[in-house]
Amino acid sequence: MAVWREVRRSGALQLQKSVVAFPDTDEFRTAMARVRAAVAAVDGTALAMRAEPLEGDDEERLTAAWNDARAAEYTELASECDKLVAEIDKEFAKEKFTLAELDEEEAELDKLKSWHDRIRARDVHGSDGEDEAEAALDRASEAVARYTTAVFDRTHG
Repeated sequence: MAVWREVRRSGALQLQKSVVAFPDTDEFRTAMARVRAAVAAVDGTALAMRAEPLEGDDEERLTAAWNDARAAEYTELASECDKLVAEIDKEFAKEKFTLAELDEEEAELDKLKSWHDRIRARDVHGSDGEDEAEAALDRASEAVARYTTAVFDRTHG
């Protein structure tokens, strides 16, 4: 399970059971080292090799699969950003303007920003969805800023 978590966390592309692909970048070499350490910790063996496409469309298909994985992450991030905006709208409707709730919303926004940074770092082929995720993150940031102002006005106004 630890190996699976590390592979998932790294953003590697799962090609088959126990076969994953990493782009050849510094960040992914570091991630691969973490995966290798996780495999070694359970007395497993990891083999790392550089691969070269044999057919003309092999590289295109691998890149498309990689981009599909990143696009799915961007879509999920955008959805979570929209949930945060809806949550803040609900707090406005209930007129719940507490510091504890503000702390929770700010922590959620920080988590979403961190997730966005991790996806962008793994998006080495420029997949679709980054613009949509960025816009959703901007909407979430604006909602938290609006909520912050409302909490401040009610607790210090």
